Amino acid sequence: MNSIAVSLIVLTCVFGGAGCGILLSRALSQNHLSAESKDVVRMGMGLVSTMAALVLGLLVSSAKSFYDAQSTELTQVSAKIILLDRLLAHYGPETKEARDLLRRTVADGIDKVWPQERAQPSRLGAPPASHEDLIAKIQALSPKDDRQRSIQIQALSTVMDLTQTRWLMYEQEASSVSKPILVILIFWLTAIFISFGLFAPPNATVMTALFVAGLAVSGAIFLILEMYAPFGGLIEISSAPLRATVTQLGH
Repeated sequence: MNSIAVSLIVLTCVFGGAGCGILLSRALSQNHLSAESKDVVRMGMGLVSTMAALVLGLLVSSAKSFYDAQSTELTQVSAKIILLDRLLAHYGPETKEARDLLRRTVADGIDKVWPQERAQPSRLGAPPASHEDLIAKIQALSPKDDRQRSIQIQALSTVMDLTQTRWLMYEQEASSVSKPILVILIFWLTAIFISFGLFAPPNATVMTALFVAGLAVSGAIFLILEMYAPFGGLIEISSAPLRATVTQLGH
């Protein structure tokens, strides 16, 4: 779901609704625009505004929680990668091939998720096959004593946890805003702006205020959609934890 396109659609709907409200006020008779009618419309739209504010607040909160969860999981992955590399280093020189594979896997993952050429697609893909190769290499180790056997078990447990977390992040990436909820919210917001225009004097100050309000609402929708795409949007999670991890591997 393209966040910029959706936010522009929202801006068009709400500001267009305000314009339709102004045009509608000219077409209606004075009886429809009486003080009593205005009070009823205000009460009805007040209820709609309350519901829209609640839903919008819940969506922002949910999107922020999702973004924070992905950021936290990325930091955990970075820490587990360093731990795995240290465990393999303590095992002995027999793990050099596995450590090199680990470093290549992390470096390739950074290039895919945060490509240097921004024209390239950026997304968090499924864990590569090298994860399974790494597990196989650790399982193939032949411990010579209890110390190496203990390190092998810890390394296997760590790489399993690492793979599980990566699959969890991949599956979570499919999460997004429910389209029916988004459509209903846009409908509510458009109705609210129609009521604004219905009783607003058509002057430059009013139109500017309505446009700024429309920008604010569409900006909120933009933020929600962007936070649901933390690895491919404008508000992306920093690659700093993983890049710092790469510098620690192999030492």
